[in-house]
Amino acid sequence: MEVVYLSLGSNLGDREEYLRDAIIKLKDNKAIELKKVSSIYQTDPVGYTEQPDFLNLVVKVETFLNPIELLDYIQKVELDLERVRDIRWGPRTIDIDIILFGERKVNTERLTIPHMRFHERAFVLAPLAELTTEVVYDGKTATELLDHLSTELEIEEYAAKL
Repeated sequence: MEVVYLSLGSNLGDREEYLRDAIIKLKDNKAIELKKVSSIYQTDPVGYTEQPDFLNLVVKVETFLNPIELLDYIQKVELDLERVRDIRWGPRTIDIDIILFGERKVNTERLTIPHMRFHERAFVLAPLAELTTEVVYDGKTATELLDHLSTELEIEEYAAKL
């Protein structure tokens, strides 16, 4: 099994419920074993800013799935939870991104691992830092990356756990 970190976010409807439902659906897949769930953080939107704030968290899972199989599954989860893809970085009921997949590097039209901008995003780094003290990018831990991030985005802990 490989260790994988997934970032989950929601800014439409009952945001906590969408996050909770996504985690349940991840746990329902016998090829995915949920190991840890971070606290929930409330954050400003990135990119398209005329939308509600996001709730974000990171989960650590172990899986037998390969990266594309996992991507297919999480896109099915997003669809099941009413995700609509119409505005890039726009509002969504649920967004699930593969941040890290073991030591793998993937660069295809459908998928890039490690996620190409995770090291620049406090809403990924803060919850990721709760779950791992290992090096995650360019010889640095998530905490080190977060400490050196220059951002004006608001990020605050919203809830300890789901």
